Amino acid sequence: MTVPGDPPAPSRRRAALARWAGLLGAVLLTVAGWLGGALPELTGGSPIDTWQGPRGPAVLGCWLAGTGLTVGAWWALRRGAPSTGWAYRTAGLWLLPLLAAPPLGSRDVYSYACQGWSYAHGRDPYEVGVAAAGCPWLDSVAPIWRDTPAPYGPLFVLLAALAVTLGGGLAGALAVLRLYAVAGVLLTALCLPGLARAAGAPTRRAAWLALAAPLVGVHLVAGAHNDAVALGLLLLALLVLVRRPGRPRPLLLAGALLGLAVLVKATAVVVLPFAALAAVLGPYTWRALLRDGGWLAGGALAAALATSLASGLGLGWVGGLVRSGDSAQWTSPPTAVGFVVNYAGRLVGRRPDAVPVARAVGLLLLMVLLVALWWWAWRSLRRLNDVRQRARALAAARPRVALLGAGLALAATVALSPVFHPWYALWPLTLLAVSVIRAARTTWFVLPCAVAAVLTLPDGTNLARFTKAPGAVAMTVLVLALAVWAFVAARAAPAAPAALGDEAGGRATRRPGRSKRGGSA
Repeated sequence: MTVPGDPPAPSRRRAALARWAGLLGAVLLTVAGWLGGALPELTGGSPIDTWQGPRGPAVLGCWLAGTGLTVGAWWALRRGAPSTGWAYRTAGLWLLPLLAAPPLGSRDVYSYACQGWSYAHGRDPYEVGVAAAGCPWLDSVAPIWRDTPAPYGPLFVLLAALAVTLGGGLAGALAVLRLYAVAGVLLTALCLPGLARAAGAPTRRAAWLALAAPLVGVHLVAGAHNDAVALGLLLLALLVLVRRPGRPRPLLLAGALLGLAVLVKATAVVVLPFAALAAVLGPYTWRALLRDGGWLAGGALAAALATSLASGLGLGWVGGLVRSGDSAQWTSPPTAVGFVVNYAGRLVGRRPDAVPVARAVGLLLLMVLLVALWWWAWRSLRRLNDVRQRARALAAARPRVALLGAGLALAATVALSPVFHPWYALWPLTLLAVSVIRAARTTWFVLPCAVAAVLTLPDGTNLARFTKAPGAVAMTVLVLALAVWAFVAARAAPAAPAALGDEAGGRATRRPGRSKRGGSA
């Protein structure tokens, strides 16, 4: 679809160059994976130093070249592919080589397999780690996760156990887990055009940003992360909402899908309040919100209850979320600030333990931001109750405001959580790709995804481990710069929320018959 202010499609030459450069990059990433990826026989019980192995130069050369080509090709068309179909075909072409790659960029898929094995053999993965459960593939699991309970919801534990049962061994289980991830990516691809059209965003840009991102091929497809399944369920729920708001059966279905997404990965829970806004049909009143949002919440609770009872695992997985913070890296802004405070304390002879405090402050700030974002979205939609041709204005703004609010909430969640891994960036990227209208306003969330794509090596080694001090200082400087910018912008432009409302579809928020000065029109 054509959106006012959207840049023209790239030239054929530019598009073709990006397509084939990205494909070459995907092939090089696959080669790097087979030379030194997260292969179980290469670990010896601990991560290898890729660059110190006999094939180190070849591994690093292929990995760096492949990453550079895929990131560069994706970035080159960040303002939009030639067409939606072209974006789909190119993204699919890039994924083909990675379907044949071993696990890349992380060893989490081995944790999934061992957690599924534990449940399939009568052990509660929320009570004991995979080491205590006796998983036969323990040497393939990253050491840091061998003694920690599973932080994933019971639905994914059931899926992992099914993968182990169907696979019959480690290789088979990994294959089934990758099929789950591919199914999640396909479901995401199915939902993207409908969501983008509902929000007024160009589908050719939304499809390109969300599907051709290097993080998708490396971490969702090759890495088989369960984020793919959760994200696919989440987008399907939102698509049901934007197409059939205010109707009990679709709302129950959407709520059940949202509940299932949360029962795969808890990140999806921050979208629920914004999904309730998308559920309302007609004027926005508290009564309408309670009525339609109640159906949505009922579906989510029913799915959670049914899955918990069917699995017999209850709410034990909530406790596992606490242990997910055992990994401390500067890529999480609150953790980086805690590191810098520790470094500063040591300079004056003190030994503060600032990381837990900084993380707690980050979570508190996150809660405040989530409430503020929801209130902004609610007020933006409420103002449209007084606009002429109210039904048309609400129909246009409702999905855009809800999706943009959900995307911003996910961005805040990823930025302020105690832990950040590169694939986490795909959550806000996908929602913002279908809700931000103007291409000029996409850099702030596209650039972090491009940077995140270079943070890992094929065997799962996190480069943040080797840049702890400089990375923490750089991240802290960035946090301070953003805080100063936000403060100055808020003082200089108190009407910033209204400007954001314009982007979200709130242009027609003035009462009819009034000019900007309050006189007669």
